[in-house]
Amino acid sequence: MSSFRSPSAAADTGNAAAFAQPAPTRNFRIDILRGIAISLVLLLHFHLSYSLVDSPLAAVLPEEFIKSLARNGNYGVTMFFAVSGYLITSTTLRRYGSLGNVDVRSFYAFRFARIVPCLVVALAVIVGLGLLKQPAFMNVAKPGWPEVGYPVAVLSVLSFWHNVLMQHAWYFNYAMNIYWSLSVEEVFYLAFPLLCFGLKRQWAIVAVWAVAIVAGPVYRSFHADDEIYFMYGYLACFDAVAFGCCAALLAQHIRLDSWGGRQLQLAAACLVAVTYLRGIHGNEVFGFTVIAAGTAVLLIGAHNERVPGWALRSRALAALRWLGRHSYELYLFHIIVLGLMRSFVPRGAMPAVWKLPAMGFFVAASVAVAWGIARFYSEPMNARLRGFLLRKRVAS
Repeated sequence: MSSFRSPSAAADTGNAAAFAQPAPTRNFRIDILRGIAISLVLLLHFHLSYSLVDSPLAAVLPEEFIKSLARNGNYGVTMFFAVSGYLITSTTLRRYGSLGNVDVRSFYAFRFARIVPCLVVALAVIVGLGLLKQPAFMNVAKPGWPEVGYPVAVLSVLSFWHNVLMQHAWYFNYAMNIYWSLSVEEVFYLAFPLLCFGLKRQWAIVAVWAVAIVAGPVYRSFHADDEIYFMYGYLACFDAVAFGCCAALLAQHIRLDSWGGRQLQLAAACLVAVTYLRGIHGNEVFGFTVIAAGTAVLLIGAHNERVPGWALRSRALAALRWLGRHSYELYLFHIIVLGLMRSFVPRGAMPAVWKLPAMGFFVAASVAVAWGIARFYSEPMNARLRGFLLRKRVAS
């Protein structure tokens, strides 16, 4: 028996049962937050390829507003980190009863089943297109930076140190380099169950998260002049995940459905929006902290939230929720769609009048690919892998 398994047979039985339990009803607000976050990421990447400042939007919106809206999508990644921390903590509490009761093997099995199958397909497509000499998928060393081969690049993504590789090789593969954020998230989750199992006591676990929250802006303050570090470094991002983890614990004890709680949530939403529009430049140290903290407040409010009927009936919110439910597939594959678009219309070469229709095509194509991947591959594969790992675990 593994030393990482829960100490009692009863706990083991409960953990095995947790494998077989269907997922709970999706949380409305969490899907909305993830939908907003992935929308901001898609907007950023399209803008970096085909500037929206020089588009029909300029006729109706101020240039600075377009820049603020389109260029700060990395704050959307920060929102993702906070939501992810909230979900992983609340799910752990639901499955195992307490953080200290976590079963490390089953925790890793769940993460593997969800993360790896889709990631392997995305990497295979990127490498294949790179070998076919499609520019957005090729490894290209910037002047003064070392060359990186495909085996090392792929290994760095699959073993979650792609962000570290970028610190040594800069931006070398347009499509693959966005997977830096997966490296940050998964390293945090490699440590998460070990921390919970090892420390057992909730206060001690929270103390470690608090250290991560403090360390984030301190680390960013030392690297504020280098975006590869202040945006992509482990310590630059762990604070956002830790905010989400803490929010999941607080949501078990406090409610924000009173008048005062609703005003707090409104203030948090406004603070997130204002911070986003103020931008990353000049706010490298605490901008990410504010986004993560504001998102954490909204996550606390999502716990046992009563969703009004108009919101459930809203088609716009339904579309945003769909994006949130498929955010992982969109994250992995939208950059492949955009990279292929750049093969036909290189960066900076698109006429202004094409840009809004092209953005619509980009979103629609990304949604179609994400739907197909989820429907016919990632969801069935996830279910099969979990079933296989459950049977193997029960047999052992």
